Amino acid sequence: MRKLLSRVFCAFAALCTIFCTCPDAKADNLPSVSAKGAVVINASTGEVLYSHFAEKSLPMASTTKIMTTILAIEHGDLDSRFTVDPVAVRVEGSSMGLKENDKVTLRDLCYGMMLPSGNDAANCTAVRVGGSIENFVRLMNDKAKQLGLENTHFVTPSGLDDYTQDHYSSALDMARLTRYAMKNKEFRKICSAKSVKLSFGDPPYDRWLTNTNKLLKTCHGVIGVKTGFTDKAGRCLVSCCSRGGTELICVTLGDRNDWQDHSRLYDSCFPLVARQELSCGTKGFVLNVAGGECDKIRCRIQPAYACISKDSRDSVRPVVHLPMFVYAPVKKGDAVGRVDFWYKGELIAQSAIYADEDCPLAKGQDKGFVDKLKQKLILWLS
Repeated sequence: MRKLLSRVFCAFAALCTIFCTCPDAKADNLPSVSAKGAVVINASTGEVLYSHFAEKSLPMASTTKIMTTILAIEHGDLDSRFTVDPVAVRVEGSSMGLKENDKVTLRDLCYGMMLPSGNDAANCTAVRVGGSIENFVRLMNDKAKQLGLENTHFVTPSGLDDYTQDHYSSALDMARLTRYAMKNKEFRKICSAKSVKLSFGDPPYDRWLTNTNKLLKTCHGVIGVKTGFTDKAGRCLVSCCSRGGTELICVTLGDRNDWQDHSRLYDSCFPLVARQELSCGTKGFVLNVAGGECDKIRCRIQPAYACISKDSRDSVRPVVHLPMFVYAPVKKGDAVGRVDFWYKGELIAQSAIYADEDCPLAKGQDKGFVDKLKQKLILWLS
């Protein structure tokens, strides 16, 4: 009996370990991870596909530089050369190799942050954009609030956190920040570079920087984003992966097996999402026509698609934008309206509504006057 009870207890403990490893993952067959917090989201819709303590506040180390870099890019003037702040370059940890009196551009600093994870680049960016590190940190927190990152607070532009307990985020917030940043073409280009040749220094000279993100070479479809590590935060990793027209974002915080976990999570989560045709409940409309030989015309809807999970398809809400009438003449193929497709407050697709037949101008109508009214209508619709 004692042996039987022991076996039952061991089996129960094993089950508890399995279920507690990933308490809020969305599917039973998704892998467990060693991270303190993890999430996978659909970059198109923001839908959470996998969640493991995703909203828990945790230190995020150098993945902080995602925020610093996107603020630098949005500041603009990326290619004007300037001299680095002599105090900002004196920082511990990873570096892009800046020295006092070096001449750089903001673009150089963005690559220096995102590839070799230069803390010197982050500090110099903060001074250049915000005037001081303190002012720039305020910009970081203002941006976090604007983006709705409720479990995020920044203290440094680099992610160095040994001296503070107030620098933190969550896996979900970092995924949402990355989703926002990846909509910027400059950010996408920078974070996806495996290496880059830059010219900076005193005087500037050519040198190469290499990306610390191994997934760019080892995981099919990965196009970024950022690594991070401190003694307090452990290994942190934010990545974005594109396969078959679908993009997913994965975040792990405090994960000793981050490379493997990201690869396994992508392999498990991509089958959950597919490119699907969206419906607005009808294949066409009938539209009134003013000043034409016909009173009404048939209209057709251009097909619209989005990469979404099967579970979220019923949550997509179509909003039809169609005027009460249009002015003649109308030709088959003319755009007369559109359908917007929304998912949880996010516009995920748009579809044009076209005239499916001609409607000539009625005899006796002033074509010039009608054309002017039609142009006003087109501008209003756009």
